[in-house]
Amino acid sequence: MIGVIVNALAVIIGSLIGLLFKKGISQRFINAVMIGIGLCTVYIGISGSLKGENTLIIIISIVIGSIIGTWIDIDKRLNDIGKYIGTRFRASSGGSVSLAEGFVTGSLLFCIGAMTIVGSLNAGLTGDNQMLFTKSVLDLISSTMLSVSLGIGVLFSASFVLVFQGLIVLLAKFLQPVLTASAVAEITCVGSLMIIALGLNIIGITKIKVANYLPAIVFAPILCWVLTLI
Repeated sequence: MIGVIVNALAVIIGSLIGLLFKKGISQRFINAVMIGIGLCTVYIGISGSLKGENTLIIIISIVIGSIIGTWIDIDKRLNDIGKYIGTRFRASSGGSVSLAEGFVTGSLLFCIGAMTIVGSLNAGLTGDNQMLFTKSVLDLISSTMLSVSLGIGVLFSASFVLVFQGLIVLLAKFLQPVLTASAVAEITCVGSLMIIALGLNIIGITKIKVANYLPAIVFAPILCWVLTLI
């Protein structure tokens, strides 16, 4: 779990640095930074989406995942958590974006991707935290820039990072048979599509409830496993 803890701490430290710099930056520059982050996020998503190997798996995963996610309304639940935290930190809620938005955006951005899955599996199966340490450096930089635009909510997304990655580490031995190389490729592709949507949200082009598509990440490896049995 040391890699997960370091990753969560990296998000906290990066967010604190960003919040410190934010105080001296005008809203005009913050808006420009936010669009820049959105564009970079879209680029990251496009790069990862090209790693998919089976379009049918991606389509079915997204369709089933979106139906279940919308039914549960994961986006609303995550936003409710962010709003609950916001009621405890009213002093930080000033600005153009809510604490809930920063919490949800940070949680998704730091937890969707191949490095999260593979790094957590490596940590759980072999005790190798190298990939999570590398991810921590990247998240340190990302959280610094993101918190300048989205505020203190990004800092609290560290708790989601801790829980999400921690569960993968603890369940690694059970997940190993399902999470083959091809399954990870499909997870990366599905997750990258969500990252593209997240980037478009950050820019302000769309208002997609990205969290409602999270179940698709679960169905991608399951469908890969089913295909191996056919």
